[in-house]
Amino acid sequence: MMQKKLLGRLMLDLSGHSLTDEEKIILQNSQVGGVILFSRNIFSRHQVISLCQAIQDINPYLIIAVDQEGGRIQRLEEDYTRLPSMQKLGQLAAKDIETGLALANHLGWLMASEVIASGLDISFAPVLDLDLKTSSIIGDRSLGENPREVIALADSYINGMNEAGMKAIGKHFPGHGGIQADTHLEYSEDHRSLIQLEQHDLLPFSLLHNKLGGIMTAHVSFPEIDSEIPTFSKFWLQEILRKKIHFNGVIFSDDLSMKGTNFFGDIVSKTHQALQSGCTMILICNDRAGVNQALEFMLNQNISQSTEIPLLKASQSLTWDDLERDPRRLHVLDEIQKLSLKVV
Repeated sequence: MMQKKLLGRLMLDLSGHSLTDEEKIILQNSQVGGVILFSRNIFSRHQVISLCQAIQDINPYLIIAVDQEGGRIQRLEEDYTRLPSMQKLGQLAAKDIETGLALANHLGWLMASEVIASGLDISFAPVLDLDLKTSSIIGDRSLGENPREVIALADSYINGMNEAGMKAIGKHFPGHGGIQADTHLEYSEDHRSLIQLEQHDLLPFSLLHNKLGGIMTAHVSFPEIDSEIPTFSKFWLQEILRKKIHFNGVIFSDDLSMKGTNFFGDIVSKTHQALQSGCTMILICNDRAGVNQALEFMLNQNISQSTEIPLLKASQSLTWDDLERDPRRLHVLDEIQKLSLKVV
């Protein structure tokens, strides 16, 4: 019987355009399972390909991730298609659902194809938060407010991602669109009941759960439901997401260095609680000292590695030469132009 691949359960960021000597050592740590790239790590397509190859040379099983949603959240820009925001896609679908669904499928395929051709495995997409016209951080990242329309568009978008060889990562469970605050910067509460959420914000996660390779948590407090934010909550992650929704994929914490989690304590306390609550993989970004502290804790506690995280590797290989000759890519670029969806 073939032995299952195992990966560590921490995903971290990098400081620049190439690996430092320190990072080359950290990536060999058995508790590290992935790397996320930000804009500071990217200046050209060729440089990204080189950086990803350097990561793979250290450990070919590491998951390399990026936020490539489109609109204002697009890390890969130079030499890449400028993708429309999901809100623009939702607005198109509201006028012409068939055209909107077809474009959603093509955009999912194109985004995933360009990411995979650059040596990465996943984009943290799609955003499944419903836009209640209150959130400062979600806003035009959302496909819309109507759960059924969002589910239909996200389903088509995910199908496109899968066709390219990428698993989809839905975010931010159980829904971030009902609060004004940015949890990168502050703690925030949503006072709706579980029934209210189950009838609205939770629907995309519930009805798409078997199409998602991963789900990312929200650092939002729901005090009427549980005393802990979902990232730190066994109720949310084990009782609701695992048992009630029957999600079997990878649960990612959102970045544990975000200020919306600081009420809980230091990075070691947050790492411990996120893993205890049911997160498969934790993210710590913009905090190298915190990464080192978390890794020391995870090694000392002998935190188990995951057989689920390696399943998020891109299932197909693709070169940019192949992609640039693909008539489907040319068709999608034409559709973006024709429908005036190009983001300037």
